[in-house]
Amino acid sequence: MLPTACQIALKEWAVTVKALDEGEQILLLRKGGIREEGKDFRVLYPEFLLYPTYEHQKEDLLKKGHHKHLQQVLSQAPKQDPIPLTHWAKVEEVIELSAQEEVDTLLPYHVWTQDYAQKRLHWKPRHPLSIMLLRVYRLEEARSVPYLPEYGGCKSWVQFSEEVPLGGLAPVLSEDQFRGSVDQVKEVLGVPV
Repeated sequence: MLPTACQIALKEWAVTVKALDEGEQILLLRKGGIREEGKDFRVLYPEFLLYPTYEHQKEDLLKKGHHKHLQQVLSQAPKQDPIPLTHWAKVEEVIELSAQEEVDTLLPYHVWTQDYAQKRLHWKPRHPLSIMLLRVYRLEEARSVPYLPEYGGCKSWVQFSEEVPLGGLAPVLSEDQFRGSVDQVKEVLGVPV
């Protein structure tokens, strides 16, 4: 059963949210932000809204085929307030990786360059890189929340001051497409399917 409201959001680049929306990827690579509680990333919530961010995403961090998507999301970026919300996600599984070879095998399954993915792995080297496999849903109707200063900064999780009504949720991928994508990712990582 899907929820009717949500108060938690995960911050992610707007260009990545676009790739999730289009079914081009089902995973996120996470190590945590500079202001992360506990100084490392943890999946604190299994379900959340996707909070699109516009800082730090640059062409040289994305595969060439996604540069046009970056230009598109940057041209549509809100100038300030409010925060646009169009997607809700549920964590299917979290896989922790520590080896560069494992991260390299994921290259066909995300929008980032190999160099960027490797840098994510090697930042804070004592902590593993979390691969979040996400089942993503579109909100029936786009929502927004007013920006508050406590939502800012380099942190992953945001708790909005009020619950956001979700309305109807439509999966980005069919169940078969999603299961097939999960199986592919797990297979290349050598994780039992």
